[in-house]
Amino acid sequence: MRHVFSLVSIVALLCGFAVSSHAQDKKKIVIGLVAKSQSNPVFQAAYSGAKDAAKELGPKYGVEVVIDWQTPPNEDAQKQAQAIEQLANGGAAGIAVSASDANTVTPAIDKAMEMGIPVFCFDSDAPRSKRIACYGTDDESLGHQLIQHLAKAMNEKGTVAILSGNQSAPNLQKRVNAAKEELAKFPNMKLLDDGVFYAVETPEDAAKTLAAAHSTHPEIEGWCFVGGWPLFTKDACKWNAGEVKAVSCDALPPQLGYLQSGHVQVLLAQDCYGWGYKSIELLLEKIVKDKQPEKAKIIDPLQIVTKENAADVLKMWDKWLGK
Repeated sequence: MRHVFSLVSIVALLCGFAVSSHAQDKKKIVIGLVAKSQSNPVFQAAYSGAKDAAKELGPKYGVEVVIDWQTPPNEDAQKQAQAIEQLANGGAAGIAVSASDANTVTPAIDKAMEMGIPVFCFDSDAPRSKRIACYGTDDESLGHQLIQHLAKAMNEKGTVAILSGNQSAPNLQKRVNAAKEELAKFPNMKLLDDGVFYAVETPEDAAKTLAAAHSTHPEIEGWCFVGGWPLFTKDACKWNAGEVKAVSCDALPPQLGYLQSGHVQVLLAQDCYGWGYKSIELLLEKIVKDKQPEKAKIIDPLQIVTKENAADVLKMWDKWLGK
C-alpha cells in the first residue's frame, strides 16, 4: 500500500510540475494603445475592445497580453509621439495608434518599426509611415454618405455647413473633402461661404463652436458633422427640432437622444470597439505568427442609425463600456 501511495504521489508531483512549467512558459507581452484622447468616448470604447481582445485572444495565441494605455488626456500629437517612443524603448511587443497628426507621429512610428516592433494604426492613419496597416473607416465613403443622408433629409435644397475637428487630422480632411465633392452633386444645395468650422475635439469646445457658428449664420439649414463631438453634450443643437436638419458621424449614447428628439436625422456609427479589438488581433497575428494582413487598409463597416434602431445601438454601447 505504501508503494502504491508513493507512486501516486510521484505521478501527482510530475503532473503538477508539468502544469507549473506550462504556466511559466506562457509568455507575457505588452501591447501599447495610443489613441487620440482619453476624454473621447469613442476611444474609451476602443480601449474596452483592446482589453477584451487581450483576455479572449491571448489564450488562443499562447500568450498573456497586457494592454499599456498610453493615450494623452486631451489630443496632443507630440505627446502621442513621445508615448510611442517610450513604449518602443520600454520593450512593448507591438503598438496600435490613432494619429492626431500623421506628420508628427510618423518619425516615432518609423523608429519603432526599425526596432522590430510592429505598429498598426486605427481610426486615423499615418499612411506615409512604415506602419504595417490601418483598421478604420473609409473616410471618403463616410463623407459622401453623410451628405447623401443630409440631402435626403433636406429634400435636396438649402444652405449647408460642415463641422470638423482637428484640421491636421488626415481622416477628417478626407471626410470634409468628400463631403464637399458630394455636395456639388446637388445643384439646389450649397455650402455656406467659409462653411467648414473646425473645433477642438472635446464635447464642450465643439458645442461652443457649433453654437457660435449657428448664431452668426442663421441661414444655415443643414449641418454635416464629420465627427460627433458636440452631440456628446446636452442641448448642443440650438434650433427647434426639425427646423434644421443634421447628420453626424458616430452614434454614442448621448447622440442617440438627438435622434429621439428629432434634432438629428441620421447617425453613421463607426466600429469604435473594434478599433481596439481588431488592432490587438492584427498585432497578435504579426507578433506570434509573423503574419501580415492582405491589405494595408482594412475597412470597418458603417452602421446607419435612426430613431427606429437607436435602442439596439444603446444596448451595444452598454456592452462596450461595461455597463
